[in-house]
Amino acid sequence: MKRRVVVTGLGMISPLGIGVEENWGAVCQGKSGVGYITKFNAENFPVKIAGEVKGFDPGAHVEHKEIKKMDVFIHYAVACSRMALTDAGFEINESNAERVGVLIGVGLGGLPALEKNFHIYLERGVKKITPFFIPMLIANMASGQVSITFGARGPNTCVVTACATGTHAIGDAAKLIQYGEADVMIAGGTESVITELGIGGFSAAKALSTRNDDPRGASRPFDRDRDGFVMGEGCGVLVLEELDAARKRGAKIYAEVGGYGLNSDAHHITATSPDGEGAARCMELALKNGNIAKEDVEYVNAHGTSTIADATETMAIKKVFGDRAKKLWVSSTKSMTGHLLGAAGGVEAIFAILAIDRGVIPPTINYCNPDPMCDLDYVPNQAREKNVKVAMSNSFGFGGTNGVIIFKKATF
Repeated sequence: MKRRVVVTGLGMISPLGIGVEENWGAVCQGKSGVGYITKFNAENFPVKIAGEVKGFDPGAHVEHKEIKKMDVFIHYAVACSRMALTDAGFEINESNAERVGVLIGVGLGGLPALEKNFHIYLERGVKKITPFFIPMLIANMASGQVSITFGARGPNTCVVTACATGTHAIGDAAKLIQYGEADVMIAGGTESVITELGIGGFSAAKALSTRNDDPRGASRPFDRDRDGFVMGEGCGVLVLEELDAARKRGAKIYAEVGGYGLNSDAHHITATSPDGEGAARCMELALKNGNIAKEDVEYVNAHGTSTIADATETMAIKKVFGDRAKKLWVSSTKSMTGHLLGAAGGVEAIFAILAIDRGVIPPTINYCNPDPMCDLDYVPNQAREKNVKVAMSNSFGFGGTNGVIIFKKATF
């Protein structure tokens, strides 16, 4: 039998703030974290806006001597893991370390370190490349550094599945607990690639919004006038625990992991299957995995990127839920954070969990002009107080990879 897995700790960094409470307060108020790019001079770029993290001090979360060994995505992962462990009231020690694992994914990894060290190489030669360059760059070092920092000696791995990364990381981590490979997992997604190449590459792919004159209104999922996603950065990390152990130590339980699905469209390197078939199957798989009735799902934190794919996701939700789709609350918090790429699933899982824990549905802001192809209840512009028992979080990534995770109010 699968063991039951619950969420006992949360840690978050996003363009809306540092820490879970600051972020939750901002989404409930419908605030946008998007503004003009300050990380580099974007004057000659077609896209001049992004969702940058503001006011983050790595020294407040990472030992000073370790800071220079990590790129920004790793700083975020260590910081959010510390927040989540503190929130969970969980201490890793000699008695439990081998049963505590880390699974934190990233979409693109250390792109800032890559760009910086390539410029150093061109300008000053090979001997000036930092010896920490490779550990700063590679994807698994978010998990690796978290494991080292906190002494977790259980499973230590990562996933790299584009925009589905955070969801896959949490779902895969939950499985490790369900089947007895670990008792506690630190899991989520992290990302920081607001750089010349990051913005330039997505601009070249025509994926980003060019609404440079209206940064806060640029990310508008499901709206008729959406014109591309807004790149964001940040991190979302959960502490997952086996239910009985969490109860025994008196932990606060935010929610239970209900079901998890993953699959592929097998269609295109960047575009989702136009009929929503892959996304619909993934939602069905998550429901089946958790033995959850479609009638029990109340809220969907949608992938909702502010691109043409919003219509496809709407189609997929209707395929799965039929007539009941119109009764679901469906919102995209990317309207406020931008698209955090590999971190999106981690951050959005937390928003779904808090919708259950706090009884509030985050809104989809910047929803002004309805699209006939997007005809569900997107909780436009204002949060709603609702009693949520079951919430679904969708993530769909380049390469056709899909991930869906369901959380439910824990009952004993």
